[in-house]
Amino acid sequence: MKKLKKIFWGGVITFVVLVAAAILVISAFLGDIVKRGVERVGPQITKVSIKLDAVQLSPWNGSASVRGLVVGNPEGYQTPQAISAGTIAVDLKPLSVFSDKIVLRSLHMESPEITFEGGLGGNNLSKIMDNVNAAAHTAAQTDNSVSTSTTAQAKPSKKLEVDDILITGARVHVSLTNLGGKESTLSLPPIHLTDLGKNEDGITATELTRSVLDALVTTTIKAVAQAGVDKSISRGANKITRELGNLLGK
Repeated sequence: MKKLKKIFWGGVITFVVLVAAAILVISAFLGDIVKRGVERVGPQITKVSIKLDAVQLSPWNGSASVRGLVVGNPEGYQTPQAISAGTIAVDLKPLSVFSDKIVLRSLHMESPEITFEGGLGGNNLSKIMDNVNAAAHTAAQTDNSVSTSTTAQAKPSKKLEVDDILITGARVHVSLTNLGGKESTLSLPPIHLTDLGKNEDGITATELTRSVLDALVTTTIKAVAQAGVDKSISRGANKITRELGNLLGK
């Protein structure tokens, strides 16, 4: 009997050690997996380059950080990037990365640098927004096609839930091509989004990108208009905001 107990507890301890070792190994590589995933999927959504320096992720306590995010500009724009952020702090539900729905309890982007290049006739941020909307439309059509097909056996993609997003200390570098490249820098108020994908179905990466970018673009255009940097932009800012709302179905 004692021998059986020893064998039993020896097996339990071995199992626990193996599970812990597996989680440690997965944790060591998970950051690189997320980094590659963002750099692969992000450009498909935005149609611009997206680079990350590093992603550190700990399933043990749910903490994560993203360093060196750089979102490029669409073709035809001269400034090197549209958005950059040194560090993004993330608090996620431990081990949800292994489920069908990844739950992020909070995401805090601090002091991002945003470039607004162009004018009322078109600018880099609105172009990226157009690209994201087109990707969302294509994804919706694909989902409808799959759902109406009786033979489709497509594996569902991972969904997301983000309970709280806070963007603070953002600065906008305004480059007005219709005024000979005149430049200025503006500060944005905090941007706060909550309860994205809170329902059972969650949201896709495209839908999350769309929500965050919409908030950034709308806030940036309003800041440019209020600062009176360009009277033509100021006169048309409300029109641009309305157009964005129409594109998003608001």
